Amino acid sequence: MPERLFGTDGLRGRVNTYPLTAEMALRLGLAAGTVFRSEECRRKVIIGKDTRLSGYMFESALTAGLCAAGMDVYQVGPLPTPAIAFLTRNMRADFGVVISASHNPYHDNGIKFFDREGFKLPDEVENRMAQLILDKDHQWDYPASDKIGRAKRIVDAPGRYIVYLKNSFPQHLTLDGLRVVIDCANGANYKIAPLALEELGAEVFRLGTDPNGLNINYQCGSLHPETLQAKVREVRADVGLALDGDADRLLVVDEKGRLLDGDQIMAICADDLMKRGRLNDNTLVGTVMSNMALEVFMKERGGRLLRSKVGDRYVIEAMRQHNANLGGEQSGHLIFRDYGTTGDGLLAALQILRIMRETGRPLSELAKCLTPYPQVLLNVKVTRKTPFEQCPRLMQAQQEVEEALGSRGRVLLRYSGTENLCRIMVEGEDEEFVNRAARTLAAVADEELR
Repeated sequence: MPERLFGTDGLRGRVNTYPLTAEMALRLGLAAGTVFRSEECRRKVIIGKDTRLSGYMFESALTAGLCAAGMDVYQVGPLPTPAIAFLTRNMRADFGVVISASHNPYHDNGIKFFDREGFKLPDEVENRMAQLILDKDHQWDYPASDKIGRAKRIVDAPGRYIVYLKNSFPQHLTLDGLRVVIDCANGANYKIAPLALEELGAEVFRLGTDPNGLNINYQCGSLHPETLQAKVREVRADVGLALDGDADRLLVVDEKGRLLDGDQIMAICADDLMKRGRLNDNTLVGTVMSNMALEVFMKERGGRLLRSKVGDRYVIEAMRQHNANLGGEQSGHLIFRDYGTTGDGLLAALQILRIMRETGRPLSELAKCLTPYPQVLLNVKVTRKTPFEQCPRLMQAQQEVEEALGSRGRVLLRYSGTENLCRIMVEGEDEEFVNRAARTLAAVADEELR
């Protein structure tokens, strides 16, 4: 059995394969209820999910376990991950649960938790739950039969979330006359996102809004933005928005059909906040994967880019530590702490649309503030994850590339946290050299780590 049941984004895996089974979900509900329940008062939990077929199974199993442990459960159905974080705070719940595997295909699923403030649970709490779950001999301390929990569906949860989103958009502004294409990845935001944009006045063209339980993220959404790009050109839209399955990430397409990644979106938003004196300590939090051009961009404007480990969990931890109010990842996880506690694709989209409206500039013009350096990322399958300092040929090759790049580029080597992969990233101003250097490092890694 694994030493740690939870990864950086909760429990995740293939459905009906350990550890993503109904039995495990039941035990997880029992464990969470045991850790959080109180003798003084009734405790409550919010459960939401995306559109995967397996969500029904895990929702029922978790609910059974939580109620058996004495927790009152409020089920909100398919809603984005950030909506669950918001509702947990808004409804004064003790914690929230999201059933989703984010950008993964339908046959995967996951279960992750938020604390009462809407932040992901700390490791020590997850470890306490994991200890109970993995102990097959554990005798559950069931409450008396009159102390078990109730389950209830909250039907107005989507409306509450839409009001919250619209409150992040200036009241004096509308999206009247704006043509927006949105791709919801057949995921959790398939209803809410188009409706929220339409309520603000936009003319909305919909993609990925017909989920059937099996088509989440399939050739759509932020993983496959080419469909969105083509649609933006076809209908001559002002902007295209691509979400992923649980709607906590965003990629954007400008009116010319060109794709902007998370780094470019952060640059636009950081520039706007700095000009208005609202970027805390002129600090932006990215990750080790954030493009070097973003670091230069912040320095040139008197700001700084702080880098965390990859994963929105680590971005948020760094933001809380440094009191930063803007952070994110290249992948499109964007956190605006003035409004929320986790990545929120639709909230981020509204911030971009606000800037377009207030400046009167098209997205292609706004995007000129950052020209990313050429960046190549290669994955090399490995049979062992030997510490890099014990790989002399790879270290020598890395040193030679870094010397050639100088101060205008960088190399990053890291192992995947979930797969047997060595991830190699090279970036710099010379695209031809960057490509060649990445291939050289990949070849050395393949020989030394196979």
